[in-house]
Amino acid sequence: MTAEPDEIRRLRRLWDEHIHAPSPVAGRNSLEQEVALYASWVGSMVEVAIARGSLDAHRSTMLETRRREGNERVFRAAGDLGEPVRSYVARLFAIEDLLAQLPVR
Repeated sequence: MTAEPDEIRRLRRLWDEHIHAPSPVAGRNSLEQEVALYASWVGSMVEVAIARGSLDAHRSTMLETRRREGNERVFRAAGDLGEPVRSYVARLFAIEDLLAQLPVR
């Protein structure tokens, strides 16, 4: 049995914290919808990465594309919505950063 990589362990811990915290967005307006859509996308990436212990080539490409395009709209929405959305989005960005560190298999 191989040990779980540090990146997966950190991702699992941060994701567990994230999913057990209440979401500060309910999708009542376009700013909240932008944040909710990003959170959903990150979640779909994380669930597979944790189960696999890595990213597959397809998800790696999606992540690279997303990171190239930037998160301006999500960042701006979080700024406009204020706390606690800013902290929520900051955690999602940290999770995305951990995803980018995972091996691709």
